[in-house]
Amino acid sequence: MCADTPETTVDYRDTVFLPETEFQMRAGLPAREPEWLARWERLAIYDQLRAKGSNDARPSFVLHDGPPYANGHLHIGHALNKTIKDIIVRSHQMMGHDSRYVPGWDCHGLPIEWKIEEQYRAKGLNKDDVDTVAFRQECRKFAENWVTVQREEFKRLGVTGNWADPYLTMDFHAEAVIAEEFMKFLMNGTLYQGSKPVMWSPVEKTALAEAEVEYHDHTSHTIWVRFRPVAGLDGAAVVIWTTTPWTIPQNRAVAYNPGIAYGLYRVDAADEKSTAVAGELLVLADALAESVMTAAKVTGFTRLRDVATSEFEGVVLKHPYAGLEEAQSEWDYDVPMLPGDHVTEDAGTGFVHTAPSHGDDDYQLGVKFRLPMTYNVEADGTYRTDLPIFGGQAILDQDGKEGPANVSNIKQLAWAGALLAKGKIKHSYPHSWRSKAPVIYRNTPQWFAAIDHTLDDGMGSYGDTIRARALRSIEELVKFTPVSGRNRLHSMIEHRPDWVLSRQRAWGVPLTCFTRKGAKPTDADFLLRDAEVNARIAAAFEADGADVWYVQGFKEKVLAGIVDPSDYEQVYDVLDVWFDSGSTHAFVLRDRADGTKDGIADVYLEGTDQHRGWFHSSLLQASATIGRAPYRNVVTHGFTLDEKGMKMSKSIGNTVAPQEVIDEYGADILRLWVAQTDYTADQRIGPKILKGTADSYRRLRNTLRFMLGALAGFDEAERVERADMPELERWMLHRLAELDAEVHANYRAFNFSGVFQVLFNFCTVDLSAFWFDVRKDALYCDAPDSLRRRAVRTVMDLQFYRLSTWLAPILPFTMEDVWLSRFPSEDGSVHLQDFPATPADWKDAALAQKWEGIRRARRAVTAALEVQRTAKVIGASLEAAPVVHVEDEGLAAALRSVRFDDLCITSALTVTTDPAPNEAFRLPEVPGVAVVFETAEGEKCQRCWKILPDVGTHAHAHTCKRCDAALG
Repeated sequence: MCADTPETTVDYRDTVFLPETEFQMRAGLPAREPEWLARWERLAIYDQLRAKGSNDARPSFVLHDGPPYANGHLHIGHALNKTIKDIIVRSHQMMGHDSRYVPGWDCHGLPIEWKIEEQYRAKGLNKDDVDTVAFRQECRKFAENWVTVQREEFKRLGVTGNWADPYLTMDFHAEAVIAEEFMKFLMNGTLYQGSKPVMWSPVEKTALAEAEVEYHDHTSHTIWVRFRPVAGLDGAAVVIWTTTPWTIPQNRAVAYNPGIAYGLYRVDAADEKSTAVAGELLVLADALAESVMTAAKVTGFTRLRDVATSEFEGVVLKHPYAGLEEAQSEWDYDVPMLPGDHVTEDAGTGFVHTAPSHGDDDYQLGVKFRLPMTYNVEADGTYRTDLPIFGGQAILDQDGKEGPANVSNIKQLAWAGALLAKGKIKHSYPHSWRSKAPVIYRNTPQWFAAIDHTLDDGMGSYGDTIRARALRSIEELVKFTPVSGRNRLHSMIEHRPDWVLSRQRAWGVPLTCFTRKGAKPTDADFLLRDAEVNARIAAAFEADGADVWYVQGFKEKVLAGIVDPSDYEQVYDVLDVWFDSGSTHAFVLRDRADGTKDGIADVYLEGTDQHRGWFHSSLLQASATIGRAPYRNVVTHGFTLDEKGMKMSKSIGNTVAPQEVIDEYGADILRLWVAQTDYTADQRIGPKILKGTADSYRRLRNTLRFMLGALAGFDEAERVERADMPELERWMLHRLAELDAEVHANYRAFNFSGVFQVLFNFCTVDLSAFWFDVRKDALYCDAPDSLRRRAVRTVMDLQFYRLSTWLAPILPFTMEDVWLSRFPSEDGSVHLQDFPATPADWKDAALAQKWEGIRRARRAVTAALEVQRTAKVIGASLEAAPVVHVEDEGLAAALRSVRFDDLCITSALTVTTDPAPNEAFRLPEVPGVAVVFETAEGEKCQRCWKILPDVGTHAHAHTCKRCDAALG
């Protein structure tokens, strides 16, 4: 290589062609990235690409944005999500698509309403005292503010899209379409009002969907309760076990499983603290009897006989509170024993206390056997005030803490002689995602979509029910990344109950329907179904938004001339926000000019929790309204954890804020972290990981900086055709062809870690550690018009176009910097480029196989030289002239056919098939190749530093033949 400190007075430093570039190794991303953002906005890059797509008639590609909630600053999960989406959008654009991205926001619902209520409570105000429209307008302003904040935060990440015209679920057109989509359910017969238990938040006073619930550890009371028979079972008590003592007043049956073995047990002795009585008889599942006796502090018991489940048939039990004077006959009803497959031997007693108003299994059993429903629990989680003994007591208070209801029931059961044992258990329990408070199952009148209702809508290609269409879509129409998402979503759809559409809140799109006064939900004319009414509602929402529903006189206005408004009640519940976001395919994909022709997105991408959220609701909604899934691909990412694999929590202090990463490193480092991870699983992030990411970035940047310097002044006149290139350069073109296929395949498969890995390895292994190292000599010391130097620069030019564009979706800021450093322009941008087409004839399998052997032999030589360098026999590889003994004649011929000395960066090298001496160096992983070290003979060229016999025999002092000719 060329020297900075020649050993003689002749100085040839100014004659070598060292790289020249103003591209800095220090990126300065935090300060410079905003400049590129401003540039892209000035150039309207996104709009230029849309015009390009229109002019070129490119195939459409649309990633439909799952709307984030407009209620706070971005967290690291947002950054991961939006960056993955951006890489998909950018890469498909550069692969030849018209790749459109319309960002959106979810603006209705409880999280925003809850924030406004918190503000009211802080001021000592009551939300219920405020006009509904005024309250909704405050919610709207709150959402508008956070949309503005989040939009700038997303843009700072380098996310491209139609930021000037995003979609908002609270836009008037969106609210009108959401109402229209709901009214399709009204008209096709899937909408019904039912009374069944749903997850209910006493704190928020509303029903919750599964997607609005998260599970945390919770300590619950456990009780074992005696239900005594009116007759039969030898007078033995049937023992139930429950973790919800507050549901005992709602008990209507006791369930058993005909497949479980039961026995009659006698208590023989008990601890003095036990409530069990010697001689009493209990019926228990045999598999659980011992655990029950232990819990009851029974020290001795006898199993008297088998109890066949046929003995339970027709048995009537007494409610534990039956006959109590203060109960005022509230519980003086029969409690039947009923068979149920949901009863197991996993825990408890083998009998299940059944409260149809407070559990799905209980409800299903109640429907099957026509058990009466109870309505003892109010919206705020308290018992109705007129309930004997417990009236007005809270199950959970308004802070989500346990109220007195559980303990009161335990005490009452003990006083009534029904409590056999009590305890506590720590288990996973549902909590509201927003208030973080526990929830309960509560029977309330709600509006449902019947997902097994037969539809006669002419869209039955994939089934005639919502469930059937959803399942067929999963099976036949949708590709899942990762594939595990398919089974997860399929299982959820297969087993889910009807969709609870209603929420008892104010901020949302109302259920735009009317019920006939005096009619029952089961009556055919209970709901008003009229196309003209629906059209009037939609038109009003389009003009003034959904607030008009709450304006006095609206009912009379839309029903006038069609029906008598006084005959109908207006429904004021609002739609589940998942219905809002599930309808986005209609007002974004279908209705917008930058949507899709068929209303189907190419990709929906969100976190794994959205299998029960947006993926799920969109699938159900679209199955009802367009007959199939609204997407072709579902891509799922995992959750972001800290470096130790722990969930991030502000209370723990292990969160990583995107803005903090950007301020320290720049957005491109955050984006590179995303690209390096397998996002389909949970990812980790933290200071050490980010430092490693920054190190990878610097290595990539160094590769590109060298290319920029080496390509300085390159023009088309230098270009060399492939056929005229040395083999090494033709092999490099083969590698580019291989990479081209891998990059395209990985981008199409949304596998960015695959893209990054192949490109990073190429840059660090094939380029920096091999090709650059070998060809520095030609670049620095060959004459400018030499074929070899021109070939090297030609290949490097082709590499530059590919690497700068292939990496642009991942590192948009850096690749813009790289591109403009080579092609400075007021209106140019790497993001206006496509991935370059790669000629098919660049691939050369035979050449690749040959060079695999050459590079393997080279590893043996460089390892042998490293031994000599470590022993300080030589200071540089150019001091060596090794003899390479090769057993395979074919490999030897291959090594002789190329300048193997140049490849090994030695001044001379001999290849021989003679047997190698025993002392020759051998590398175990390169069998059949041995190296004997020899020093190079001759004088050191003061220009290229090679030691050659002819140095000093040419016109220019102390130069070799090649350098003498280059100097002219």
